[in-house]
Amino acid sequence: MSKKELVGNRQYTAEFKVEAVRLGGSIGGNQAAKRLGVPESSLGNWIRLSRAGKLKAADGAAVAIKRSVSEVEAENARLRRELASTKLDLEIVKKAAAYFAKESR
Repeated sequence: MSKKELVGNRQYTAEFKVEAVRLGGSIGGNQAAKRLGVPESSLGNWIRLSRAGKLKAADGAAVAIKRSVSEVEAENARLRRELASTKLDLEIVKKAAAYFAKESR
């Protein structure tokens, strides 16, 4: 057997496969497989199916929405504020956990 850990059969959603193929097209199949934690052979098969037109996203799958640059920039700014707030919350929780861990000794 190989040194790699054997993994049982996994089933991936059609949306995951489509996004994995898209990522593979942008950064390369091997890098995408490593980043997503899927076997390179599986991603290669999905890419082959996609090129043949046989890999389709399930009905109701996410569809790209055309938005203006200002809308995207506004959402980006909102997400940055939300991330900053979440980081602050996490820092507070870490300090509180350290305080209570020290108190319990």
